[in-house]
Amino acid sequence: LPTAVTQRAIDRKLVQPVRVECELPAAAQLRSGTAVQELGHLPGRSRVSTTVADFGGFSEGTPDLAVADWTIEAPAGYLDDVGLGDSIALNGACMTVTQFDLSQRQFCIEISAESLARTCGLNQSGGIINLEKALRANDRLGGHIVSGHVDGLGHVSRFEQVGESWALCIVTPPDLARYLAYKGSVTINGVSLTVNHVHDLPQGCEISINLIPHTVTHTALSELRVGVAVNLEIVTVARYVERMLSAGLNLKASL
Repeated sequence: LPTAVTQRAIDRKLVQPVRVECELPAAAQLRSGTAVQELGHLPGRSRVSTTVADFGGFSEGTPDLAVADWTIEAPAGYLDDVGLGDSIALNGACMTVTQFDLSQRQFCIEISAESLARTCGLNQSGGIINLEKALRANDRLGGHIVSGHVDGLGHVSRFEQVGESWALCIVTPPDLARYLAYKGSVTINGVSLTVNHVHDLPQGCEISINLIPHTVTHTALSELRVGVAVNLEIVTVARYVERMLSAGLNLKASL
């Protein structure tokens, strides 16, 4: 289950630009929810950042096919401990490494049309994405554990600098609104963040998040604009709690 990136635990390594030409994930692996390992860029753009586990970029692909092959260019040294079949989260979506070339600093994934339809930021060349490898048992948990399974798409309703920090507001789908709470965690494009405010709306809810300058500078969140879609993953335990409560109510009703 892949992990997310937090505003803390940025002590592991800085993010660097990456290119993408790969596929989609096979098996999910846990992620720590700490800092993104690297930053990457899609063709036509070049940039270096740090904060997310990693940034990557798409260089080529054939998104019209049932399964598309994407190639991502990673930062120097990022692929040194990567093997075939390993999981790497791209903007919070768990993908499986199908090929990699250390000399070119590139790895490939296969991504299905279904995955492209249910995520965002994975079908455009020339952009920057957050990358993060799967969590090891001896890693620090700087954020919260996430699976790399995108639960839904949100849309940016506000993103602007306020003093030295940045105010980020996301409107979430109705079916995810009940899982979001004040001071709770949420994963946005693979970055583990803390919710500062929740405002319920007819079309879902709007969550407010405060981003420190370091997070904006070192993750692909700096690319966000009002109206842009983002990948959302809620805290997994929330689903289990809901399931247990609903199962208990159904049991009482049957007695």
